[in-house]
Amino acid sequence: MDRLPKIALPALAAVIFLIIIISKSAITIGSGEAGVLYRTFGGGVVTEEPPLGEGFHLVAPWNKVYIYEVRQQEVFEKMKVLSSNGLDIQLDASAWFQPKYEVLGKLHQEKSEQYKDRILLPAIRSAARSVVGRYTPEQLYSSKRDAIQQEIFEETKNIVDGQYIQLNEILVRDVTLPATIKEAIERKLKQEQESLEYEFRLVTAEKEAEKVRIEAQGKADANRILSASLTDKILQDKGIDATIKLAESPNAKVVVVGSGDDGLPLILGNN
Repeated sequence: MDRLPKIALPALAAVIFLIIIISKSAITIGSGEAGVLYRTFGGGVVTEEPPLGEGFHLVAPWNKVYIYEVRQQEVFEKMKVLSSNGLDIQLDASAWFQPKYEVLGKLHQEKSEQYKDRILLPAIRSAARSVVGRYTPEQLYSSKRDAIQQEIFEETKNIVDGQYIQLNEILVRDVTLPATIKEAIERKLKQEQESLEYEFRLVTAEKEAEKVRIEAQGKADANRILSASLTDKILQDKGIDATIKLAESPNAKVVVVGSGDDGLPLILGNN
């Protein structure tokens, strides 16, 4: 019985050592993540093989795994930039991005885990300054927001494409102008809107007047044509037709034939 502990002690030590080794070797990579393997005695960062995917992995205890989020992420940035005429503009933007999965090892080796601060944000700032500097405050405030957003995206993408970063979108959240400039632009826009409304009313009134003139001219032309076509003979014929119709009606009346100034019959009735 005294010898049992001496036998069990090495076994217990071996079990403990094995547990430590396994715990140091077991790596679990979560959803939306990938691991970059660093081989301490085998050349450092592994760049020629795909990164470690989601799930459980066993690696040598002397190696290390750097875990990256590889799904789409968002980063916000507030910037002070200058317009084309040198005015300070506050620009709030965000970027949707993710590291390129197939070159994650190169990203880690060349840019490190701080790639957002070292590469992405400086690229956004540079592109924003370049793009905004081509526009006036009025264009930034009103009509050019979508164009500015697209141009910043394209210029930023050109910078980061070769830096192992996939840029999906740039969103311009807000453009803040100096208060005095903003008020001046709003007054100008209001005046332009009022001017457009006045011009619209003038055009509408002119069209209505033209319509009345056309209708009046049409009536005048119709009366002139009718007057030119009514001869004495036609009037007498129409008068005779009317006399016949009245004579045939059941109402009481007296018809004096040939007594009118123009030779037409006179019709005398109780009305």
